[in-house]
Amino acid sequence: MNTSSGKDIRQRLLAEKAELEKRVNRIHEHARNPLEADSSEQAAQIGNVQVVSALETEAVEELAQLNAALQRLDDGSYGICGHCGVDISPQRLAALPAATLCVDCAAELQG
Repeated sequence: MNTSSGKDIRQRLLAEKAELEKRVNRIHEHARNPLEADSSEQAAQIGNVQVVSALETEAVEELAQLNAALQRLDDGSYGICGHCGVDISPQRLAALPAATLCVDCAAELQG
């Protein structure tokens, strides 16, 4: 990978990471709000807490994937399939910059 594309990829990964960190911080702020005194309102809030918790879990997992992609950039293994060792297509990396598998291996392992 050439240096300029590596810089572009790093900037994109860091931008996505910053957005996810903002999302997680907003979720944490939301979680600090106390429940309403009204029991019917509390039931709705508890349902919201479950949804927010799922969103937080998803964001934290995405952050881990982005951090791993940044580590692969640092160690020179970014863009190489972790299963078969071939280059991951630029189109796949454009769509999923934290991808660890080429299209063929991703399909094989999900199938």
